[in-house]
Amino acid sequence: MSSPSVVGTAVTPRTKEAVSSRMSVAARLRRDWPLILMCIPAMLLLAVFHYLPALGNVIAFQDYNPFAGDSPVQAFLHSEWIGFGNFQYLFETPAFWDSVRNTLGITAFQLVFYFPIPILLAMLLNSIMSPRIRSLVQSVVYLPHFFSWVLVVSLFQMMLGGAGLIAQTAREAGFTAPDFMTNPDTFYFLITSQAIWKDAGWGMIVFLAALAAIDPNLYEAAAADGAGRGRRFWHVTLPGLRPVIVLLLILRLGDALNVGFEQFYLQREAVGRDASEVLDTFVYYQGISVQQWGVGAAAGLFKALVGLLLIVGANKVAHKLGEQGIYAKK
Repeated sequence: MSSPSVVGTAVTPRTKEAVSSRMSVAARLRRDWPLILMCIPAMLLLAVFHYLPALGNVIAFQDYNPFAGDSPVQAFLHSEWIGFGNFQYLFETPAFWDSVRNTLGITAFQLVFYFPIPILLAMLLNSIMSPRIRSLVQSVVYLPHFFSWVLVVSLFQMMLGGAGLIAQTAREAGFTAPDFMTNPDTFYFLITSQAIWKDAGWGMIVFLAALAAIDPNLYEAAAADGAGRGRRFWHVTLPGLRPVIVLLLILRLGDALNVGFEQFYLQREAVGRDASEVLDTFVYYQGISVQQWGVGAAAGLFKALVGLLLIVGANKVAHKLGEQGIYAKK
């Protein structure tokens, strides 16, 4: 008489998902409480500094007066409701559209001349075989990220300004001193070079992590098949970097109307408002400094809505091209 056979059931991801879906909330809390405890500080930071201040966007639809009550809540309640009046004021102000045009122009310029730099730095650094030299170069390259924009602009002023090192050397040699720091025509090149020097090294860390995740056996297999350096880059390195590149590109597009404040505020007087006015400085000068709080909030809300539309649109394009993007397509 044959013994009864034991049939094993394979545990698949769908089986795990079905078991997890049948678990009660209390069982999930007992299982995941350490992870939940670790996430609480980050959730509190998001709630206090992001979600709670988002409620203040209501003043974009008010003629907000912070002195209308004894508390911020009373100021909200007693300020006059004007609907889309602040947005109408924005859209009828030429300076607003000038700042939008400058902001988009700077973003497009830096997408071409700044965005690829961290990728190239990561690939060059990854090709260095000596760990000590690689660690030294990496530390030197991303050290400027910790400098303030005041220090960065001051260093560029000492090098490229009218009394800087390059101008003095040119005058001593009998040449006309170049005008870099006060020339509106070269402002895009100036701020992009400042951004590259300050943040490109820090940005390459993400791409170094992506390169480290590529299986070395793929390079060995490609080399064994006769693939040269160029083909290994095209068929192994680039596919490994592509998801990260697409993700960061989508995030950069969503941040297209946010190019910073300090860098432009510090150089606004030197090159003039027409060349350096961006949305962040427009909010400061046309909203905060003249106490038009509703106008400033409307400009900020406009930035957020445009950024959201750009992220959603770019993510859909990524799905069409077969990439996951920020979130996977169901």
